[in-house]
This record gives sequence, structure tokens and C-alpha cells, in this order.
Amino acid sequence: MLTALILPAAGQSSRMRGRDKLLEDVGGQPCLRAMALRGLAAGLSVIVTLPDENHPRARALAEVPVRRLVVRDAARGMSESLRTAMAALPAATDAAIVLPPDMPDINRDDLTALIAMAGESPGALVVQASCADGTPGHPVLFRRALFGEFSTLTGDLGARDIIARHAQSRVLVPLAGQKARTDLDTPEDWAVWRAAQTAQGGG
Repeated sequence: MLTALILPAAGQSSRMRGRDKLLEDVGGQPCLRAMALRGLAAGLSVIVTLPDENHPRARALAEVPVRRLVVRDAARGMSESLRTAMAALPAATDAAIVLPPDMPDINRDDLTALIAMAGESPGALVVQASCADGTPGHPVLFRRALFGEFSTLTGDLGARDIIARHAQSRVLVPLAGQKARTDLDTPEDWAVWRAAQTAQGGG
């Protein structure tokens, strides 16, 4: 199954008070770079949406073999990134995984778990990660049959409406703890996450 990973990275990081959450340090490298490398390690083709070709996020991806797409109207919300990325998928793509790149707890094994579940559940149009308690989150895998629906997305709600429309054709993949819902939007979020990493011996 030919699967792409979409990292929507064209947003403004507006809640970081001057810092860029996607350039925060994760394992000694910018967060966005770390997430792209995890996608590649999972055997996925990786598409990254960006605000412009000269943005520091683009430089953070130097020499990383991902496809970079500039989203001219990124201020309109995540829908612009998703529409741009989906429209650029090669025709042979069987599925696409959407992962907000400000979720550094998501690793290669989590991505491969979604792919494995998709292989075991051929009737599922949506394969969605959940927390250990069953709360749905990210990443989310969409089959090719749903790609066309992304062209109608608007605003900043991502693909929630698409997931809701196909709830009867969805399977969940439980991930450890709360990682499927842990996105880091503020300096305080990052401070808490780093403290947890230190406590666990991860930095």
C-alpha cells in the first residue's frame, strides 16, 4: 500500500509568543525535521506544507528528502494545507496519513501501527489513532476513496467533518497514554513536555 504522510506546517504558531513551535528542539533537531525523519523511517513518502519557500521551517528540512509545498493562503486555516497536500498526491497513492507536526510524542512505531491496522482492515476508510482510553486523536489515515472530499474543506477544523461522515467505516488504533492528543502549542506546553522527557530519561 503506497502511503504518504502529510505534515501541515504552514500555520503561524501564534500562541508561542514569538517562538516557532515547529523549530523547538526535539532530540537535538528542530521538531519539524524530527517528525519528517520519523515518517521517512516508517517507509512513507512525506509531504510538508510551508508558509513560503524561504521560511526557517524550510531551512530546517535541508537535505531531508521530503516534498515541500507552499500554501499561499495558509492564514485561512489548516484546511488550506490539507487541500494543497491532497491535491498534490501522486495518482498511485493508496492512503494518506495526516499528522500535525507539533506532536513529538508520535514516533515511527505509531505510524507503522496505523499502516498495519489499515492492512488488517481493508474495509476501513479511516484509521485513526486514539489515546489509551479510547479518545480519538492523531495521526489519522485516510483511504484514497476520501481524497476528493478534502477539496471542500474550509476553516481551521482540519478533516473532522470527513471523519464524522465516515464514522461507520473507521477503526481506532490505541496508542500509549495520551500521546494521540498531545500537541504542543504554547511555551508552557513545551516546558511541561521537556520536564516529562527529562523525568523519563529522554533528555
